[in-house]
Amino acid sequence: MSTPLALIVDDEPDIRELLELTLGRMDIETRSAANLTDARRLLDETGFDLCLTDMRLPDGDGLELVEYIQQNNPDLPVAVVTAHGNMETAVQALKAGAFDFVSKPIDLHLLRNLVKGALKLGSFPARDRRSRDTLLGDSAIMQTIRSTIAKLARSQAPVYISGESGTGKELVARLIHAKGPRSDAAFVPVNCGAIPAELMESEFFGHKKGSFTGAVADKEGLFQAADGGTLFLDEVAELPLHMQVKLLRVIQEKAVRPVGEQKEIPVDVRVLSATHKNLSALVDSGDFRQDLYYRINVIELKVPSLHQRREDIPQLAAHILARLTADQPGAGPTLGQDALEALQRHDFPGNVRELENILERALTLCDGQEIQRGDLALPETAGDNRPDQPPEQLLSPPEGVPLEEYLETIERQAILHALEQTGNNKTAAAKVLGITFRAMRYRLKKLGLE
Repeated sequence: MSTPLALIVDDEPDIRELLELTLGRMDIETRSAANLTDARRLLDETGFDLCLTDMRLPDGDGLELVEYIQQNNPDLPVAVVTAHGNMETAVQALKAGAFDFVSKPIDLHLLRNLVKGALKLGSFPARDRRSRDTLLGDSAIMQTIRSTIAKLARSQAPVYISGESGTGKELVARLIHAKGPRSDAAFVPVNCGAIPAELMESEFFGHKKGSFTGAVADKEGLFQAADGGTLFLDEVAELPLHMQVKLLRVIQEKAVRPVGEQKEIPVDVRVLSATHKNLSALVDSGDFRQDLYYRINVIELKVPSLHQRREDIPQLAAHILARLTADQPGAGPTLGQDALEALQRHDFPGNVRELENILERALTLCDGQEIQRGDLALPETAGDNRPDQPPEQLLSPPEGVPLEEYLETIERQAILHALEQTGNNKTAAAKVLGITFRAMRYRLKKLGLE
């Protein structure tokens, strides 16, 4: 393999020397420029594998160089060196297309990790970054999503994944991780709404033995577990305000301080976040910090709802049915034409997750090898126009299905629908159903929905 070549752009000789020595010890050749003009000339003359640029240059700024590289050589990863605490500049650079940033005074450990990640991009051919077989759908909107994921995988910028509940936001986050240079390291998903507020700091940042009652040993936090990889903050809107402050500091400083520890520990983590809620509205209402919103929302990726891509339903349904029947001997049931047409007319408030639930229920209810429209039990089929069958008979279980099993299916459907309506908030779903939270937990456990 040829020796990597990096371009260093900085008007301070001491910084240039530090960067040259550090990269030289990593067996990376370097060329240097003290201003924007010389940097552009070198970029035009030489093929580089990486560019490191200061933001303040005598004849311009690093943002201009980032934009120049994006226009003329978009596959070249460029990282910016920013003044300490100047996150606004770093965010600007990431939005413009920078791979990552490092703050002065330069932490050499973080710098080495940044350089290793940038050089890994060259080993990811375009075909390996495709995700058509994982993120299903041939609609135009899904083709755009897959193309965007391939681009985002090449960056270290924080990405905010928005979309309705059940659209596959975690799947998108996993693909961004898997298609990028961090794929060999851990992908750590965490549901921010599932951690008790009093345990959040310990869960996220770890703790030292004896730092509080019950801390019988040192514990690694989620950020340390994701070091070198990706931390996915699902339902980030559920973070209490005191944790939002601490998360903001970690993102800015790239370091965590475990509970009971006196010093901060550097961490190299890419943060991806998601929620089905409207974060912008929560910022306006004061429930989510504006400064944190701008840090995690450097780039927003909107995952489309299922009703926005109805043409993908046949492919999705076939894939789900194949997965659900994979352990059965022989070919599993397929969708009849009337069932498929009913699915394509359905609004799917629960999106792909709801489609999975509907098909799982239909497999239980159907007779034979073809799923009929009535097996789907969609809301619009409750009054199915079968004049030869009185309404009370529609409540009877299909032939061969025990009553208890049929009632469990209806109960499961009602609970899942309530959870979809309330964004998986169990307390709110219990109120919708008119039962106590304790009864809700019992039913979830009984039906295997916990």
